[in-house]
Amino acid sequence: MPLNEDDVREILRLIDESDVEELRIETEKLSLHVLRGDAKATGAEPEPPPPEAARADAEGLLTIEAPMIGTFYRAEAPGAAPFVDLGARVERETVVGIIEVMKMMNSIHAGVAGTIVEVCAENAQPVEYGAPLFRVEACT
Repeated sequence: MPLNEDDVREILRLIDESDVEELRIETEKLSLHVLRGDAKATGAEPEPPPPEAARADAEGLLTIEAPMIGTFYRAEAPGAAPFVDLGARVERETVVGIIEVMKMMNSIHAGVAGTIVEVCAENAQPVEYGAPLFRVEACT
């Protein structure tokens, strides 16, 4: 049974009323990572995505894929510059976009090091799990 917006709000309410410092829930269609207060400042940084976040194609280019279903945004806010564009150099931890799921914004990390050679997903458009977002020429 998939989670709906009310389910996520209830999870967040329960976390808020508990002593839990960090919670990570991952299902086939949802990824939720919650840090309480200043947990980030204490060194509990979210881990970069696993290498499987990008897959090589026949041309040797890596494809950064959507790790979840939602609405893809190339920039932090309307009118803002995109996180990355053609020719941009990225590292594993580089934020390349945001996917909005049930009113929650999820930063998408490159997961690879290289140069963006193609933008595959349009800004503010729905994406499916595994949809190509960017193609990257890997560093050598």
